[in-house]
Amino acid sequence: MTLAVRYTAARTLDTAPAETHCPGPGEVELAPAYVGICGTDLHIFHGDMDARVRMPAVLGHEMSGRVLRVGAGVEGWAPGDAVTVMPLRWDDTCQACRAGHEHICQHLDFIGIDSPGAMQQRWIVPASTLIRLPETLALDRAALVEPTAVAVHDVGRAAVRQGERVVVVGGGPVGVLIALVARATGADVRVVEPSAHRRLLAEELGLTAWNPADDDVPALVGEWTGDAGADVAFEVSGAAGGVDTAVEVLGVRGRLCLVAIHPRPREVNLHRFFWRELTLVGARLYDRSDFEKAVGLVADGTIPAERLISKIVPLTQAPTAFEALEGGGDVMKILVDCTDDAQGVAV
Repeated sequence: MTLAVRYTAARTLDTAPAETHCPGPGEVELAPAYVGICGTDLHIFHGDMDARVRMPAVLGHEMSGRVLRVGAGVEGWAPGDAVTVMPLRWDDTCQACRAGHEHICQHLDFIGIDSPGAMQQRWIVPASTLIRLPETLALDRAALVEPTAVAVHDVGRAAVRQGERVVVVGGGPVGVLIALVARATGADVRVVEPSAHRRLLAEELGLTAWNPADDDVPALVGEWTGDAGADVAFEVSGAAGGVDTAVEVLGVRGRLCLVAIHPRPREVNLHRFFWRELTLVGARLYDRSDFEKAVGLVADGTIPAERLISKIVPLTQAPTAFEALEGGGDVMKILVDCTDDAQGVAV
């Protein structure tokens, strides 16, 4: 019997036997090893996405694991291969797909939200979603490839260049990953984050972090840039105050990259956009090249994935992990160990 973590109602998860079947043509069966819990998973847990998910819903899209079986017609993959999954299935027919933007397909199936995800001991996915992992990369660290791919895409959308000054508003997992990817691009980076725990981690990773509750962030940016303002700001907090800060710190012709999901409309200082000729850029998900670059960044240690993993819990304890993440500030990334002999560990 294999198990899966299922969302059944707002703030309700259970661990139940999972349906299993053989992979069909073009499909592979995976044994997920580690699955990360992200902010979108928390939105589902809170009941905010009930109109979209089909219950009972198996969650999880940040994962690493190994191939178990391959279906008919699948080439290039064999049992035992270490993989992660780019959890996107598009229709290839809509206007976005025809324009080459499949990752924002107008009828996108985000696997783990719109269809069953990785938080189970056996998982069948299209072979086209597989991304190969180097055997030298530990599978717990490899579970952070997906959020790293998000950061790679965000930094690319903002067109961050070497020597530019970048402010990341929000120092959670994705915010820190954006800061690290931007730094690897050659940018000078500052992180704005109210949680002392997260600021400390950012500083331990060599980043400068400011507390918006105590620090005058625009004034600090002025001192840092000689009153020129930042070249790029990333809004990753999801808060109204974060939007205000991200706009305020930008210099002339600065770029604001919107990363966080804002559940309601926000007021924006449009006069600032007019006065300084600012640009607003949206960033959503990733493409295959972002994923492949993310694998390299995690594998070579540019992204110190082990430092971002706060805790690993066995699959049967996943419901309590969601509750632990609600506090937010004292944890970064919690992984669910989906292996048959999983034992929870603190790291």
